[in-house]
Amino acid sequence: MRITTARIISQSVFAALFLAFITLTSLSMLSDYPALRFWLSKFLEIDPLVAVSTAMTTHTLYKGLLWSLVVLLPTLFLGRFFCNWVCPFGTLHHLTGWLFHRRGLQAKIDANQYRRSAVLKYYILVGMLVAALFGTLQIGLLDPLVFVHRAFTVNVLPLLGRPVPALELPGGAVLGGGRLHQFGWILGFAFFVLLTLNLVRPRWFCRVLCPLGALLGVLSRFSLWRIERDPRRCVNCNVCVQGCEGACEPDARLRRSECFVCFNCIEDCPHGALRFAFLPSRASEVTGPDAGRRGVVLAALSGLFFCSWTRAAGKTTRDFSSRVIRPPGAVEELEFLERCLKCDQCLRVCPTNVLQPALFETGLEGLWTPVMNFRIGFCQLHCTACGYVCPTGAIQHLTVDEKLGLGPAAEQGPVRLGTAHFDLGRCLPWSKNTPCMVCEEICPVSPKAIYSEYQQFLLRDGRKSVTAATANSVTLAETATGVDSTGAPCRFVAHQFRGDETASYHVRTTPGPAGTGQSVRIADNNVDTLALAAALEEVPPPGTEVGIYIEYKVPKMDTSRCIG
Repeated sequence: MRITTARIISQSVFAALFLAFITLTSLSMLSDYPALRFWLSKFLEIDPLVAVSTAMTTHTLYKGLLWSLVVLLPTLFLGRFFCNWVCPFGTLHHLTGWLFHRRGLQAKIDANQYRRSAVLKYYILVGMLVAALFGTLQIGLLDPLVFVHRAFTVNVLPLLGRPVPALELPGGAVLGGGRLHQFGWILGFAFFVLLTLNLVRPRWFCRVLCPLGALLGVLSRFSLWRIERDPRRCVNCNVCVQGCEGACEPDARLRRSECFVCFNCIEDCPHGALRFAFLPSRASEVTGPDAGRRGVVLAALSGLFFCSWTRAAGKTTRDFSSRVIRPPGAVEELEFLERCLKCDQCLRVCPTNVLQPALFETGLEGLWTPVMNFRIGFCQLHCTACGYVCPTGAIQHLTVDEKLGLGPAAEQGPVRLGTAHFDLGRCLPWSKNTPCMVCEEICPVSPKAIYSEYQQFLLRDGRKSVTAATANSVTLAETATGVDSTGAPCRFVAHQFRGDETASYHVRTTPGPAGTGQSVRIADNNVDTLALAAALEEVPPPGTEVGIYIEYKVPKMDTSRCIG
């Protein structure tokens, strides 16, 4: 079997695994098959850049990230094999280029020539690592494994699940159909542009922007097996360049840090001048990245200034936004930003779609980190799935008992996301005299944090004057004014004040000679007379002012029980 065929099989297998893992990342799958919790984050845990950068920001190594040795150790032997044998984002770029490129031999050779722009990824890597050294984790913006997880979560899976808004496909819920993601169009546009750039230059992202590729390129200078060119057999036909994925110049001095170990050059060479050799001569290769010292210093300063300036904005230290509510189990905010990759796996596993990618709510430093948007969904009380798929511990693994403060966790109490408050200007009972207790009904804690109590509210124009009264009825007129000292007769709608099971109407008299007022429920009414459900203890004389009130339940909050 040809070595390139083996590579294509490897790419296909790892791409299939990636697709399987992201489609299986759902609450129902984690509940039915707990063993999946161990595997679903493995593509992120094997990422050496994730391990290095989080170790720099937190000064600890999350135990799951030890899996990055699976990539690091072979790189020291084989070079940048990961980019063209394993990486699902690299496979997607490779596939895009293969599908849409229809060029002649010379055009392919020109497209795969090394260009100075390839050094940009090393500067990006330096800037991100320096920023990580000072406590801000930004590698998730361009790390290929993080980027492709985020793109599939926010754009690809919802699109596959429901390609047309009015069309529901079988299995669409598994693929994320019907999910909403704020600012998802920005992520989708960036994903589309990066794929489209393969039409300009093959593997443009991998060659120019990828910080993980840059890290592996630096490490590959120590690799033991490398491509070697035999100048005695080479006739400088440049055929080897036409299929070179990394633009590493196999026709000249091989650029070791750019080689993807795709083996296309070895199979394309018609003269057998290329081979994969153990410790070939260094004279036939360029061992390190083509990065200048000044560029490295500038990149390091950029990372330092980014950290300083984003923290100086105060969004993560003092000027907190009330819209930023982190998932249950999230660590303290600054530590959260030191750990969160912005992979958005938690968004995908969330069963209610409440988790959303942030834009600038927490400043530039918190771009694409998860926040809770309760206008889109809610946090399911017995769900802790987001903690099980977080690869870096930004969201801790909680049990349901730990989240709810039950059993062994009873002493520390439940996890509190925040505290609910009523907006009295929008609450129906408080602002519009409309009975509504939906908040009490859906409050999940027991005893409920939101409870209700009956209160009476004076109706608009509810002040009336008595024209005649008995113990069981009151006839009313409008309150006298300076223009009309007698007041016009009332014109009520028949049965207007009969009430129902949610609200009742009451007439309340002013204090009489005994010094007390009376409040009696209205049983019915006609155009100007109220029939009372109980007898008045003191019949008001004509001219007495009374008020018509509506009584219903209004919500109240016990903040000590609210868990947000």
